[in-house]
Amino acid sequence: MKHISILIKPASAQCNIRCKYCFYADISSLRDVRSYGKMKNETTEKMIANIYLDLADGDELTLAFQGGEPTLAGLAYFERLVKLVEQQSKRVTVHYAIQTNGMVINERWCRFLKRHDFLVGLSIDGSSTYHDLNRLDTKGRGTYHRVLITKKLFDEFQIDYNVLCVLTNQLAKEAKKVFRFLQDQQIHFVQLIPCLDELHADEKSSYVLSPQRFASFYQQLFKLWLKELENGKYISIKLFDDLVYLFANKQVNACGLIGNCQIQYVIEADGSVYPCDFYVLDEYRMGFIQDKGLKELFQQTITRDFLCEKPKISSLCLNCPFKHYCGGGCKRMKDVIYVDEQYEFCGYQMLLNTLVPKLPAIIDSLEQFKHQQRLIKKG
Repeated sequence: MKHISILIKPASAQCNIRCKYCFYADISSLRDVRSYGKMKNETTEKMIANIYLDLADGDELTLAFQGGEPTLAGLAYFERLVKLVEQQSKRVTVHYAIQTNGMVINERWCRFLKRHDFLVGLSIDGSSTYHDLNRLDTKGRGTYHRVLITKKLFDEFQIDYNVLCVLTNQLAKEAKKVFRFLQDQQIHFVQLIPCLDELHADEKSSYVLSPQRFASFYQQLFKLWLKELENGKYISIKLFDDLVYLFANKQVNACGLIGNCQIQYVIEADGSVYPCDFYVLDEYRMGFIQDKGLKELFQQTITRDFLCEKPKISSLCLNCPFKHYCGGGCKRMKDVIYVDEQYEFCGYQMLLNTLVPKLPAIIDSLEQFKHQQRLIKKG
């Protein structure tokens, strides 16, 4: 039995807001074709057929949708895709996920998402001050108020969602405010996404995270998070969860966490397939899902070359006590999380120096929390 995860961009790079830091706007601008528009019905049909080509009874499949803004493909697109999946003869357990800015979500969308058990990633950058600084609509207005309306809809329809928060250089100064926002909005699951610079930037942008700011933010956040956990209150912060699984169970739950790239199978709207969402570039195109199944795409020379590309290891890494767990980390994140330009400081090492000694306390508190939750369910 195998579990395959695929990231689909049904509306390509199209988006209905203009985030200042959008990494995909940068990536798509470096291609011969900036946006492939909306995925055609014929492409969708062949995509599902060829995804199932290499699946067998008992396998699991996760179809995640991203953009740009994937909801711009239209609700009818998703309804048709789900029907195509349901028509497949192989007994495969399918999980759905979608990442959205929340701008077009209404009750009809919510009924669909709930009916098909979509896990939703909703983008909110903390408080209105920081969200509206970068996440603007096409007229230059902030979008915070509209996103909170969508969050309220998700709560009303009991849709499973987590919050995706881009950790900019500015927001990383406000660990206490971020944590208070999570508490006030009763957000139980959050992924903080390090803000990247443009791929070939000549000068560093003001909103781009640095290893120093990353370490400072997460060290403060960790203290707040652990205190709440020890008091029986748990907020799932993805990086902390990933690190606990890694160090306690030797379980890798995130791509690039130990320095090894994985093939993500990112499918653009024209059917072209790429190994990673950070590298949806012409030179990394593995082929087209209309022409090849996943197994054949995996065997392409471009795929092997991508997997063999390793981040450059600095001299600071050689004597690091965590080098076997890190392996240099994600090559696209190296400038914002790991070793700084002077090769004198590693933000990731600093965080691990704070978190790892506390692992026994974390695990004990997590076990107590899980026990309490089981008692609540029984009661």
